[in-house]
Amino acid sequence: FVDICFTSTTIPKMLMNIQKESKVITYAGCVTQIYFLILFAVLDVFLLSVMAYDRFVAICHPLHYRIIMNPLLCGMLVLVSWVMCILNSLLQSLMMLRLSFCTHLHIPHFFCELNEMIQIACSDTFLNNLVMYFAAVLLGGGPFAGILYSYSKIVSSIRRISSAQGKYKAFSTCASHLSVVCLFYCTMLGVYLGSAAPQSSHSSAVVSVMYTVVTP
Repeated sequence: FVDICFTSTTIPKMLMNIQKESKVITYAGCVTQIYFLILFAVLDVFLLSVMAYDRFVAICHPLHYRIIMNPLLCGMLVLVSWVMCILNSLLQSLMMLRLSFCTHLHIPHFFCELNEMIQIACSDTFLNNLVMYFAAVLLGGGPFAGILYSYSKIVSSIRRISSAQGKYKAFSTCASHLSVVCLFYCTMLGVYLGSAAPQSSHSSAVVSVMYTVVTP
């Protein structure tokens, strides 16, 4: 559901632009796109970390899986993820509203991305950059650290399995999740944490396609 909403934030507008050969988007439409894009992107990050914890429990504590991953805990993990992502997205969008832009603005991207919009603002963006980087490190790096910890325990547990078939079965449960994590994190953190370094808008747009279209 989150992936469908994530891709629906940008792809329909992009297809409409191609069909109509017009790339115009209103200011309100741009801010709305940023809000939902951040919401579902960060929610994807949180859910990927929750899924890593789920894989950790399934492989490292298989006999206690149903007790640990009970419906109440699963519901709480999802609820906390939604609440934190909504608050973060609201904060980032409100921070965008304080910036001033030129009347006719060319966005060097195929959608309104937060760091691209901050870079082309006409007013001071120090506070916006500070909030964006802090959120990227906290909400991106925190769950990523949890994923790394989970997989370190998973790898350690898989190495202790004696049979090759058992190792393959354990690894196969994580393969799809691990590949999505690598694609999603490498591209998204590359765009946001690398926005301080000078880079072409074309390369940034290409990398953004990976986490907004390919990964979902």
